Amino acid sequence: MKVAYIFSTNNAHYILSQMIVPQLEAGHHGFEVAGMFFFVDNTFMLVKGNDVGERLSKIAKEKGMLLMGCNQCVIDRKLLGNLVDGAVIGCFPDLHQALAGAGLDQVITL
Repeated sequence: MKVAYIFSTNNAHYILSQMIVPQLEAGHHGFEVAGMFFFVDNTFMLVKGNDVGERLSKIAKEKGMLLMGCNQCVIDRKLLGNLVDGAVIGCFPDLHQALAGAGLDQVITL
């Protein structure tokens, strides 16, 4: 099953750092993850030097996974130009376009 995640809750860092990222690194997450989209303060996870962001950057490079931060959220937090390698910014139309051919089965919001 192929999924995309949208992270909008305050618990996103815990969910990623303690569950999803370790599972992806170990190869037993159970889903193929096509992309991840980060809202509001969750965009701080995509900043260079953030452990979760750096680990996701490595996974994204290995698996061709999209990492996208909400463009307005990134700009408002003055993070532009300081995101981990491979992370991009955009809005929902950009996310839709980027994942259009991915063959998603589900989009999961956490």
